[in-house]
This record gives sequence, structure tokens and C-alpha cells, in this order.
Amino acid sequence: MAFIPTVEEGKCVGCEECVDVCPTEVFEMENEKSVPVNAEECLGCESCVEVCEEGAITVEET
Repeated sequence: MAFIPTVEEGKCVGCEECVDVCPTEVFEMENEKSVPVNAEECLGCESCVEVCEEGAITVEET
């Protein structure tokens, strides 16, 4: 089972909360937006979803 985190760029305000909370360092900041550069490392814990006040992050199970 794998998980795919995505960030809706238009909603991301660049707060970096997801970068800070992710236990496997899935996210990095690029051009002041969060990008899931290590998506294959996602555990599906959805900590990023919970901390994102803008609702910009989703995690889908494959």
C-alpha cells in the first residue's frame, strides 16, 4: 500500500507547517510553496493534512 500526498499550489501560503510536522521529510519548500519532493516516503499519517489550515494538502491511498 502506498500513499500519494499532493499540494494544491493555489491554496498553499508557504507557512512550512507541513515541512515541520512530516516525520519522513516528504515536503520541501520551492518558490515559497510546499512541494512533496519525497512522496514515496509518505506513511499516510495525514499529519500534514491536519496541520494545513488552508486545506491545500490531500493524501490518497493507492
